[in-house]
Formats: sequence, C-alpha cells, structure tokens
Amino acid sequence: MSSIADQFPSDVPDQPELVSCERDGHLVRLTIERPEVMNCLSFPTLKRLRTLFAELAQDTTVRAVQITGAGERAFCAGADLKERRTMPIERVPDFVRNIRAVMDDVAALPMPTIAVVNGFAFGGGSELMLACDLRIAAEHATFGLTEVTLAIIPGAGGTQRLPRLIGRSRAKDLILTGRKLDAAEAERIGLVNRVAPMSELLAKADELAHQIADNGPVAVRAAKDAIDRGCEVAIDQGLEIEAQCYERILPTEDRLEALAAFAEKRRPNYQGR
Repeated sequence: MSSIADQFPSDVPDQPELVSCERDGHLVRLTIERPEVMNCLSFPTLKRLRTLFAELAQDTTVRAVQITGAGERAFCAGADLKERRTMPIERVPDFVRNIRAVMDDVAALPMPTIAVVNGFAFGGGSELMLACDLRIAAEHATFGLTEVTLAIIPGAGGTQRLPRLIGRSRAKDLILTGRKLDAAEAERIGLVNRVAPMSELLAKADELAHQIADNGPVAVRAAKDAIDRGCEVAIDQGLEIEAQCYERILPTEDRLEALAAFAEKRRPNYQGR
C-alpha cells in the first residue's frame, strides 16, 4: 500500500508547521496554521493534513478529534487560489484528487470529528466542515459553497454531503446560487449543530468533545459506524448493520464495566476495550 507521500508530487514539501496537532488526554485538536491567507488549502497543507489523518486513523486511544483554523477570521477559505493560478495544468489533477481525499480521510476516521468553525468557511472549507460528524460555529462565522461563482462546482464532496445533511432542495439553493449564509441560518437549517460566541467557542467545543469522550469509546465508534453505513442503504439493511455493530460491543470489557459502575453507583472507567 502506498504511503501518503507517494500520493503527492515529489517536490511538495513536508511542512509540519502548517497544521498543528495538540493532544489533551483522549482528545486531539488539529489547527490549520495559515491565518494570513484565511487558512486556505495549499498542496503542502493537504499533505500535512493527510499525514495526520492517517496517523489518527490507527490510534485507538483517541476518542474525539477537533478541526479548526488559526485566528478569528477564518476556519478555512478553501483551495489556495493564488497557488492554483500559478500551478501547471498537469498538476491540477493531483491537487483535486488530494483535496477530495482529505475530506474522505476525515469522513473515514473511526472516532467522532468536530469542526470548530471560527470564521469564514467557503468552498473547500465548507466541504471540510461537512466531512466532520459535528459542527460548532462562532456567531460571526459565514458559510458558502461558492464554487459556481468561479465557474466550477464543489469538487471535494460538497454536492453529495450537503444534500444528505440539510436536504436536496436546500442544498440546491446554496450550491446553485453560490450564496453565503450566517451562523444563525446555518444552525436553523441544520448545517451546524451549535453556535457560540467567539470567546466561548473553544470551551464549548471542548465541552462537546468531553461529552463524547466520557462515553464507552468502543460503543461510540460502533454507533458512528452504524449511522454512517446504515444511512446509505435501505432500512432493513441498516438494521442489520446496527445488529452487527451491537454484536461487536457485547464481548467488550467496557460493557461489563458499565454494568458494574451502575450497580456500584459510581462513574464508569472506560478503557476502550
């Protein structure tokens, strides 16, 4: 199986400083560190993100992942258009393939993911947010799949994930017009789960992540898997997927610990096994 580096042109540098990775116990926060260009996605930034996602996918001790952008202006403004303007045409397919792959990497992570939207989320930034399981936004955040205004279409999952989240008609309204919406409308239509003042955004995101992490981690991953796979098939098949996921939990130590903690009137101490 090829490495992440093999999926990029050989001259794309590895720049760890582009995306920071902070760990607090069972929680991880990834921050795109390009506030001067609204945290847009350059080739090296994609490489760094894909490398981190590949590492996280194998880490059974991580219970929730937050994804955000540096500063208070932007979560992610999408593809780095300055880079794209000077990019040789033969490199564009590699870029497009990897920006799509970043979103797929996020969606495929086994643990829950939370987009912490601290400002603008346009184009690929909105698609990155859509690939996450949950979204919490600052009150001043603005969203939009604006690609048609640039004579292209959302190409990193936006045309597929947005209608599955908010419905086909609302998704067409946003994608075909390219219009932007504020946090209040985004929450009203179900695009984001929660809205908070910027001063409280990270604290509220941590609170949400801890609510997830305090639960049985094997069960949380199984529940995410059941929802993600079950929603894409007929309900009878979905119920079978749910049963299979439930069976994975039965032999776990965490399930027995939950029963013991209930009987002993104490908080359970889950170990993820």
